[in-house]
Amino acid sequence: MNDWPDGWSGDNRSNGGNSGNRYGRGSAGAQPEGARVMRQVRRGPAAPAPGSPAAPPPSYGGVPQQPTYDDGQGYDDQYDSGYNTGQVYGSPNGPGGPQGPGGGGSRGPRPAPNWRRRIKWTAITLVTLLVVVSVSTYFWADSKLHRDVDLSTVIDRPDAGEGTNYLIVGSDSRAGMSAEEKKKLHTGSAQGKRTDSMMILHTGDNGSTLISLPRDSNVTIPTYKGSTSGKTFQGTGRQVKLNAAYAEDGPTLLVRTIEANTGLHIDHYVEIGFAGFASIVDAVGGVEMNLDQGFKDKYSGADFKKGKQTLNGEQALAFVRTRHAFAASDLQRTKNQQKFLAALAHQVATPGTVLNPFKLYPTMGAGLDSLTVDKDMSLWDLADMFWAMKGVTGGDGKSMNMPVSGSTGGNLVWDKAKVKTLVNELQNDEKVTVSGN
Repeated sequence: MNDWPDGWSGDNRSNGGNSGNRYGRGSAGAQPEGARVMRQVRRGPAAPAPGSPAAPPPSYGGVPQQPTYDDGQGYDDQYDSGYNTGQVYGSPNGPGGPQGPGGGGSRGPRPAPNWRRRIKWTAITLVTLLVVVSVSTYFWADSKLHRDVDLSTVIDRPDAGEGTNYLIVGSDSRAGMSAEEKKKLHTGSAQGKRTDSMMILHTGDNGSTLISLPRDSNVTIPTYKGSTSGKTFQGTGRQVKLNAAYAEDGPTLLVRTIEANTGLHIDHYVEIGFAGFASIVDAVGGVEMNLDQGFKDKYSGADFKKGKQTLNGEQALAFVRTRHAFAASDLQRTKNQQKFLAALAHQVATPGTVLNPFKLYPTMGAGLDSLTVDKDMSLWDLADMFWAMKGVTGGDGKSMNMPVSGSTGGNLVWDKAKVKTLVNELQNDEKVTVSGN
């Protein structure tokens, strides 16, 4: 009886027991393997005739399923050599097995990405980077401030009130300017420093108020302590223009004079010169202005037409300095200064500047390099001042000139009654009801 599987070639079946040396295809020995090693074929029940109802459908493209093998050592059906499944050298998902449709790999399927973990570490990285940049920017900016004014040397000061009062000064300082720059900016070559503009900015819980002090305001020089000599100079009732106080002994005498003539406590001092002002405007890319009328001034170099236009640093300086082109020279100039500061603040605070480091850092650098502040001024104070000024000039607050009642000897005389009411409202951080000229 022939026990070889039906799927073997005719050579093995036709020769029967007379096959000579060909006991098995691929056998290298002269004798067949012993029963101890030779795997036996276990035949199942006879298959039904093809086409009969009980016949199982052919598998693998019509090739009948191969019989199971018994290795003769008692494993019977629990042993699988791999011939039935086509997996000889390992389990389908084990080492050496096929991986998915392509097969051939040794590793399992690639795990799905952990998006929650990725988002978490991305957020941590971004926050860390933001903190590092912010801290670095703070120390960089803080190092640029020139804290040269010591308000502690000012004597006989009024009590501090509610809110914060900043004295903002635009000086005609030409320090560091070349002869060519002086000619270009029409600054002249006068020695020393004077104040071209002075403003008090009050910030508090009831809104902010910006008050321009005309440089030609008539004031009395009080008793003061010299900023460099430390010597006390007694007041004699001498009356001068307000900007003369600055020319006589600098920022501390200017603060002392304003406090003595108003009764308002000044908390912080900020000053910017000609060159610094022009640099800020150029760094921000110019400032757009809409002028109600055109005007010219050979002294400041102003030459403007009516309508909308963008001013560069040179033109902006000419615009805020011009006074000879107007009948009410000093009062009109202070209004122009407030109008320009409004446009400059909005230009600096636009997303195109704030979110663009190539504009933001040059603008900050130009501004901070050109500022002189008091020793107690912090970057937070400076930021508070800037945003308050932006708010006031944008309509969220009040801007005005110091109330004036007349003039004497070419100097503007303040309205004492209105000034007293104004100062009282500022000291108590109340809404300002006084109107200016």
